[in-house]
Amino acid sequence: MSPWAVLRVAFRALGRNTMRSFLTALGIIIGVAAFIAMVVIGEGAKARVEEAFSSMGTNLLIVLPGSSSQRGVFGGFGSQPTLTWDDLKAIQTEVPSVRHAAPQLRSTASVVSEEQNWTTSVTGVTPEYFEIRNWPVTSGVSFTASDIDAATKVVLLGTTVVDRLYGPGADPIGQTVRIKGMPFQVTGVMVRKGQSPMGQDYDDAVFIPVSTFRSKIQGGLNNFIAGSIFVGASSPASTSKAEREVRSLLRDRHHLPPEADDDFQVRNLTEIATAQQEGTKTLTALLASIAAVSLVVGGIGIMNIMLVSVTERTREIGVRMAVGAKPRHILAQFLTEALSLSILGGVTGALLGLFAAWRLAAQFGWPMLIRPSIVVLALVFSGLVGVVFGLYPAQRASRLDPIEALRYE
Repeated sequence: MSPWAVLRVAFRALGRNTMRSFLTALGIIIGVAAFIAMVVIGEGAKARVEEAFSSMGTNLLIVLPGSSSQRGVFGGFGSQPTLTWDDLKAIQTEVPSVRHAAPQLRSTASVVSEEQNWTTSVTGVTPEYFEIRNWPVTSGVSFTASDIDAATKVVLLGTTVVDRLYGPGADPIGQTVRIKGMPFQVTGVMVRKGQSPMGQDYDDAVFIPVSTFRSKIQGGLNNFIAGSIFVGASSPASTSKAEREVRSLLRDRHHLPPEADDDFQVRNLTEIATAQQEGTKTLTALLASIAAVSLVVGGIGIMNIMLVSVTERTREIGVRMAVGAKPRHILAQFLTEALSLSILGGVTGALLGLFAAWRLAAQFGWPMLIRPSIVVLALVFSGLVGVVFGLYPAQRASRLDPIEALRYE
């Protein structure tokens, strides 16, 4: 028989029991759908994590005052003002793996335009802060060193603040807003940044020169940094080295003995992002493994039904052998039926899996990243399941004795 004739006979046999064929392939459908949906969703979640951490900045370290445990006493960020402006200058000049270091001082205040007001985060920074966080202005101009030196009252607005004060798409450049009753001239609008990994709206903030913040918002100058230090390493590969160097420098400057805990915290966001991605990858692999088990269970279902089919069609097999069919023809026929069931189930499952992934991605706001290799892998695996679990029933059918098969009632 030609391959086309074998395929036609197989589909005719499957069509005689449509419901049973569907139920037989159901395990394959569920397994393939679950496998594709889990992998696609996992890729989307991984991309979302990468995007969220990338929005915070590249090669980024954050140095915070205080420590989680110091001399047996637990305290969090800001519990002790341990970072000084001289520490910042030392990090900028004495750590070779650091490209930039910038302070970040924050407060909350009401920002008032001519018609609206909005309570938001007021952040005092230097121009290096925007380079570390890879956060340029989308219109207008950013701060300059002269703004820092002169403590000018200029402000950069986040897009959420622009939307609240002036309406979406408005151009506030040159306008005046009042912060704590003081007039500030708007010189720029920041590029929209989106949300942090914790769901914080980065764009709901305004930025002023750090010197202006210290004198006008903080209410006076002191030797300690009432905030954090953002550190940008010179390259992704040097981030861990920069972390070690910053930690060593600060311990030396703070005269901490070897047995003493740090009186500061250094958070390496690259390591945190890597840990998040590894966690997502592990979870995806676990779910894909469970889906693969479903495929194996579906294969067992195919084998059971094919064995029943061989028993039901024993007389038919005997007739075919009596008119000249060889054992290899019988083997090919039943193997083709099992393979057809698994391939049809695989294609149906792939479509269902892509649909489920699309719905879940839309629900969670994740990107839907489809790798064709994943779909091909799922279809090939489902085909292998059909071959492996259909082989035994097919061999059993091909080894029947024609005389005994013709006598079978």
